Amino acid sequence: MEEDQTISMEDGAGGELMEQLINREILPLFRSECGEICLEDLDDSAVLENIVFTIDSHTVKPIFFSGGNLGSLSICGTINDILAMGGQPIAIASALVLPEGFPYSRLKRVLEGAAQICKETGVPVLAGDTKVIGRDDLDEPIMTTSAIGKRHSLLDSNFELAGGRTTRWLSDKNLNVGDKIIVSGSIGDHGMTILSEREGYGFDGDIESDVAPLFDVMDAALSVGGVSAAKDPTRGGLANALNEWARKSEVVIELIEKCIPIRPWVRSAGELLGIDPLNIGNEGKMILAVHPSKAEKLLEKVKKTENGRYARMIGEVVEDVEGVILKTEVGGKRILEPPIGDPVPRIC
Repeated sequence: MEEDQTISMEDGAGGELMEQLINREILPLFRSECGEICLEDLDDSAVLENIVFTIDSHTVKPIFFSGGNLGSLSICGTINDILAMGGQPIAIASALVLPEGFPYSRLKRVLEGAAQICKETGVPVLAGDTKVIGRDDLDEPIMTTSAIGKRHSLLDSNFELAGGRTTRWLSDKNLNVGDKIIVSGSIGDHGMTILSEREGYGFDGDIESDVAPLFDVMDAALSVGGVSAAKDPTRGGLANALNEWARKSEVVIELIEKCIPIRPWVRSAGELLGIDPLNIGNEGKMILAVHPSKAEKLLEKVKKTENGRYARMIGEVVEDVEGVILKTEVGGKRILEPPIGDPVPRIC
């Protein structure tokens, strides 16, 4: 009798293996065409009758880290998924699964982290659920958050200045040849912070996660217009996000390696550990595909925001084929493959 396959950590790490799991086990059972952006589109959020909604579970370890905690991470990650589609988040639902014996003091810190982001953004938690599981079955809390949003008020005017598009939203399918690729800040901060604090590595530098809600970045970008697509490069990092874009839009994206912002400590840690920062998850960055006529102006405006001050233009869409090419600092070119999975598990 054939041995039953089992789930591995890589199956949930945001790369090729997770995509295979979703396509093989989930989509055949739940495929539908009931919305404008459906489950099978595998976008950051779904759209049904102009309502944007999303859901995400968070299992970060450790749950407290420099720059945030499980609570703030959960709210920010869910908000950013709505923003990446061109939505305006309006409400959140949250569910907690807690291990028996978990201290109330630590739970309070998690909830305070979430509440602070809700207060700052004006996006309230309107519904929730709580469960407790035996301590032998769960080591740290799991927080699941879902959000709904409405169409951003600037989205229609934004598209008047963009190229051809497949949907009315900032979908992965919308990239056009000539679009410039902009990233809102340095890559790899969150994943490397989690790894450093989990394993006790003493990397030199201002080690801090980039967890943040990206209202300011998206408002600035849409006010200029010309944005074809947006995506927050979480699990699997920049490499996975750009490969998703290339595959779904059937284009080639060419990146300029020296233009990709990476903090010195992240670069050093990656070299030491053999981990490519382009494959590491981020929790406070947005990538934007922008019409070339608006790219410079948009970059200038995004750089004036708190969360976009280190934004850079890192490449462009060059062909109607498929894939991501990296122009290296030594003058060569290489294919940037999507990762099998994020090399640092349980970062979000």
